[in-house]
Amino acid sequence: MIEFQNLNKSYSNIDPEKIIDAIELVLREEYSGEEPEISIVVISSEEMQEINNRYRKKDKPTDVLSFGTLKDYFSERDFILPEIIICPEEVFINSKECQESFEDSMIKVAIHGTLHLLGLDHEKSSEEEKEMFEKQDAYFLKYLNKK
Repeated sequence: MIEFQNLNKSYSNIDPEKIIDAIELVLREEYSGEEPEISIVVISSEEMQEINNRYRKKDKPTDVLSFGTLKDYFSERDFILPEIIICPEEVFINSKECQESFEDSMIKVAIHGTLHLLGLDHEKSSEEEKEMFEKQDAYFLKYLNKK
């Protein structure tokens, strides 16, 4: 089950179904375990900066953060509810820099966050970074083609 919660009233027009569809697309192809519970939360830039600083020691907002992995979700020892946190202000800034629509950028960060939940981490190595962004781009194209 995927739960979507938008706590950022400035971006109340975000379509949760599109975000959930993108995440489900990735899970169908990358994940074969039990159906997980995943929480998606949309927050403000200020809140994202606080979380990014607290957990990553980076005192700035970012577009997306993921917590937990699907592997840990089913481990009684390391139970953490998988969560994707999205900051639409940062997504909007990035969409302008990349010259793509805000909606497309939101889909990409949802895919990106899901890949993190599956254990990929682009900050570990250049090989993993390449793999992660190739998968992100491939899933984004699949998402666009299924619409």
